[in-house]
Amino acid sequence: MSYVVDFTEVSTVGLESSPVADALAGLRANEARYFKNKYDHVFTTQPASAARETVDWVHEVLASERDMVIASPPLEATEFVVDGHRWAYVFYESGLSINVLYALEAGGKRAVGFKLSDGMEVPDELSAFKFARQKSKLAGTIRGSYFVIKSEH
Repeated sequence: MSYVVDFTEVSTVGLESSPVADALAGLRANEARYFKNKYDHVFTTQPASAARETVDWVHEVLASERDMVIASPPLEATEFVVDGHRWAYVFYESGLSINVLYALEAGGKRAVGFKLSDGMEVPDELSAFKFARQKSKLAGTIRGSYFVIKSEH
């Protein structure tokens, strides 16, 4: 069952098993607000079990680009195309959010972004990354990092 993420009434629907469910819900709502304001796109997620192809694609990009495996179980995911870019998001039980920005046109921007929910520790698999901080009314303090995708996926 899909869930239209509401950024005015933040809900933990689908994220209840996370120890930082409120912060993760705020992070998800923060992403929903960004896409609504910038692209007029309604951010809709599904349980990870129903979005297996999206989760698998994100995990394939991580594995092939950085030999990285995320230890936390995925809870929700979404995938969509806006403005010539394929976007995929996976939200994890630990409070981690991973997004893949993938330009459909060769030579465009392609990157993987990581965002850590307020209150979660940096996972071991991301310990090599430096994280910048940003404040969000919806999510508190968000720590984020990224890397550029080098190969075709």
